[in-house]
Amino acid sequence: MFLSAPRLSKVLQLTLAVIKPDAVAHPVILEALHQRILSNNFVIVKCKDLVWKRQDSERFYAEHSERFFYQRLVEFMSSGPMRAYLLAREDAIHHWRELMGPTKVFRARYNSPTTLRAQFGLTDTRNTTHGSDSVESAQREIRFFFPDFRAEEWMEKEEPSFRSGQMHYDHQKQIHELSTQN
Repeated sequence: MFLSAPRLSKVLQLTLAVIKPDAVAHPVILEALHQRILSNNFVIVKCKDLVWKRQDSERFYAEHSERFFYQRLVEFMSSGPMRAYLLAREDAIHHWRELMGPTKVFRARYNSPTTLRAQFGLTDTRNTTHGSDSVESAQREIRFFFPDFRAEEWMEKEEPSFRSGQMHYDHQKQIHELSTQN
């Protein structure tokens, strides 16, 4: 899949997207979510499947430790496999959050019926997806899920090529890669 330069004219922004265990447990839903990412013009920079231990969930959601839903969320997020994506797009954080829809599934179904959470979410905890809510949280969360990824280096060396459309989608790896010109 080649993206043309006019479609990607501004600097790409990075964000984290997570497909939660409720969706990963169903391969058809997982594939539908992956296709929605692609059809909404996100560049998939990295993708990995993982399972968290309880301690991983506790560390990731530490800022919510005093909230009523914390224990339920920690248990759920360490209950099975999930998929993490490092996505790029112009204004990626905003676009991913818009595609996900409201956190509360009932509200999503009522107010935003075409969003991922409205279509695939089960409850407010089992709401299919997670996404960074700011540039700062995206940076922190990307480091948490992809500790070897160097965002500054990617922005400097690879982002201009991705932005100009010099990439292709590798179906086997399920990520976008830079095209090699001979």
